[in-house]
Amino acid sequence: MAIEGTEVTFQRPLRLGMVGGGKDAFIGAVHRIAARLDNSFELVAGALSSTPDKAISSGQALGLKADRIYSSFEDMAKREARLKDGVEAVAIVTPNHVHYPAAKAFLKRGIHVICDKPMTSTLADAKKLAKAAEASPALFILTHNYTGYPMIRQAREMVQNGDLGTIRVIQVEYPQDWLTVEQHNKQADWRTDPARSGLGGATGDIGTHAYNLACFVTGLRAESLAADLQSFVPGRQVDDNGHVMLRFDGGARGMLWCSQVAPGNENNLKLRVYGDKAGIEWHQENPNYLQYSPFGEPAQRLTRGGAGMLESIAPTTRIPPGHPEGYLEGFANLYREAADAIRAHATGETQTTLLPGIQEGLAGVEFVDACVRSSTRNAAWVKLG
Repeated sequence: MAIEGTEVTFQRPLRLGMVGGGKDAFIGAVHRIAARLDNSFELVAGALSSTPDKAISSGQALGLKADRIYSSFEDMAKREARLKDGVEAVAIVTPNHVHYPAAKAFLKRGIHVICDKPMTSTLADAKKLAKAAEASPALFILTHNYTGYPMIRQAREMVQNGDLGTIRVIQVEYPQDWLTVEQHNKQADWRTDPARSGLGGATGDIGTHAYNLACFVTGLRAESLAADLQSFVPGRQVDDNGHVMLRFDGGARGMLWCSQVAPGNENNLKLRVYGDKAGIEWHQENPNYLQYSPFGEPAQRLTRGGAGMLESIAPTTRIPPGHPEGYLEGFANLYREAADAIRAHATGETQTTLLPGIQEGLAGVEFVDACVRSSTRNAAWVKLG
């Protein structure tokens, strides 16, 4: 059973490569599921680990042909660009410090890039990658997956339609608890290592998601911020908690809290936006609902696929209301839209898309950089960029 208004089309899946995402890697498996959920991509090649033996065993486990398993992304980019049936796009799912050199290697050869966030580990690399993307004939897509959630798309369109009026206040928070104590595992080790993650810890890992979501829904960008960052766990070299005040263009004010040391919180991303006519509220852990509160009227609960969902949102949902959709489906929406954009690009078509790209990636790294600069100056107000 399909939601009224959705259309299922079948096209040849695009050939996908992957950098990173080998054995024991969480996000690589998520990308692979999302890429094939709508038959958008087929994984045909990979440089799945910087350790050659692990790269080979990971590729074999995924059923890749032996000659399409690479020990380095450089070798993969060079050879795949020469093959008649080489990859049409590559997913980069490595620790942050590899994003820039890997993306540059494929963009240089005209291969489309789908990159995990944050775009790079440093602002200098983000600016260099923006230049590389501008010079390339290929597309660059950033997987801020929460922008693919149906009710987030609904919220964005409601803001654009003026349902909230003039935006005044934006509050977004993203608390987790998994780094409350010192951890030693693959995920924790690179995320708390500034050489691999960048100077921002929680700000780079989840704060960028929160900031991107606030900007995506409201259409606003922060002009300046004041950030108070902490590293509560002794010896930790990056922040694990951050409180950020934001001044947006147009006069709106915002507050952002990101934390990975908040016991009782698993993946508790929340967004609240208030205008002079109404407010909206959305919770990632219960993503199929959006609360809409017109001033002076009873609050309404809008449901994914239910009454009140905008017709334009229908293509982002696959199943009837009451059957939960969330993280994987939001990711898959980005992959499906990426495939559509790549196909349109190949034919020279102009396509309007909500996919995050270079500008959103640059904004995210600028956000982290500004947070670190502000916090080192005792939470002074600093401009972004």
